Amino acid sequence: MKIRLGVGYGSLDGFSEAVDHAEAIGVDSLWLSEVVFAKQVDPFIGMAHALSRTTRLKVGTGVAVLPGRHPVHVAKQLISLAALNPKRVLPVFGLQPARSPERQAFPVAGKRSDVFDETMRAVRLLLDKESVSFEGRYWSISDASLTPKPLKPMDIWLGGSARAGLERVGRLADGWLGSFLTPEQAGRAIGVIKQAAEQAGREIEEDHYGMSIAVSSNGIPASLVAFITDRHADADPGALVPSGWANARDLIHRYVDAGITKFVIRPATPVDDFRVFLDSFAAELMPIEN
Repeated sequence: MKIRLGVGYGSLDGFSEAVDHAEAIGVDSLWLSEVVFAKQVDPFIGMAHALSRTTRLKVGTGVAVLPGRHPVHVAKQLISLAALNPKRVLPVFGLQPARSPERQAFPVAGKRSDVFDETMRAVRLLLDKESVSFEGRYWSISDASLTPKPLKPMDIWLGGSARAGLERVGRLADGWLGSFLTPEQAGRAIGVIKQAAEQAGREIEEDHYGMSIAVSSNGIPASLVAFITDRHADADPGALVPSGWANARDLIHRYVDAGITKFVIRPATPVDDFRVFLDSFAAELMPIEN
């Protein structure tokens, strides 16, 4: 299975320079998170900008919020990006922003998980079918036709770590990007996804399981510790956020043993010059790729 490592970045400070440098040194992919109330680029705007500056670098959302977006707009954006940049667009969607105050930016008219499922199904139809009429509980779409269709069906991955979210991956998605789980927990999560996929008559490719990892160079910031323990009360942040590149390599190898083959590596704290982080990433972690 192909092991690939990308980097997570999205600060508006030095974004273009970081994109150019990632392309120049051969980084596989760049991933943009959905962070509204901060100096971060919008993930769809950032993808378009990064793709327009490069010819090889793949760009993904890690992750973008799906509920609260109209499925026609989402599908149109993805089709446009894929037409302009074939095989370099990697969408990953999640249920809601990680930061509670930002949830107001993605209002929904019902239970968020139900809106997610219906939106995902509608996006799939719009990406695949020549003409779509869809009547659901939350969306009504009539004679919608979006072109050109991607040359090959577009893979859509989902985030999430709760059991319901993992089962959703199995039912509806092509892959999974997790975060802040131990390798042992990640292995069990893959088992839940595979079981849900089998029950839905589906199959997810073996190398379509990923993990986002924050790497610390000077301790774990208190805000990140609070975020991790809020998600998992019994979590040990030190086991989830490696300190230094050597510990990051060890953790990645343990994830690979658990079935994870795709990785998004990002700094646990802001860095003065992301190009320096990229150079260290290239020297220390890119040799793991096969």
